[in-house]
Amino acid sequence: MVRYSLDPENPTKSCKSRGSNLRVHFKNTRETAQAIKGMHIRKATKYLKDVTLKKQCVPFRRYNGGVGRCAQAKQWGWTQGRWPKKSAEFLLHMLKNAESNAELKVGHVDIVKCE
Repeated sequence: MVRYSLDPENPTKSCKSRGSNLRVHFKNTRETAQAIKGMHIRKATKYLKDVTLKKQCVPFRRYNGGVGRCAQAKQWGWTQGRWPKKSAEFLLHMLKNAESNAELKVGHVDIVKCE
């Protein structure tokens, strides 16, 4: 069984999704996950689709050595950003899985947030 470092406040109204042995870069995926943290699931899905189409960028804050500047990072209050397509597609699959888990557990997904 997997132990999570942070348990939800209300376990009956929360759902989880995870992956293992992933073929994605850790640093890119970490920055992408930080960008969608706190967003509602619909907004996060739209954001990740925009990242794959290069309409919005992912701000690189911690692992930003050698990352170039882009104008799209200004909306995040940052200067450095990228468009990690593979990480965004992986997180889209994770969000889809979490959404289906929420439908089974909670019943509706309009109030689900990414934590």
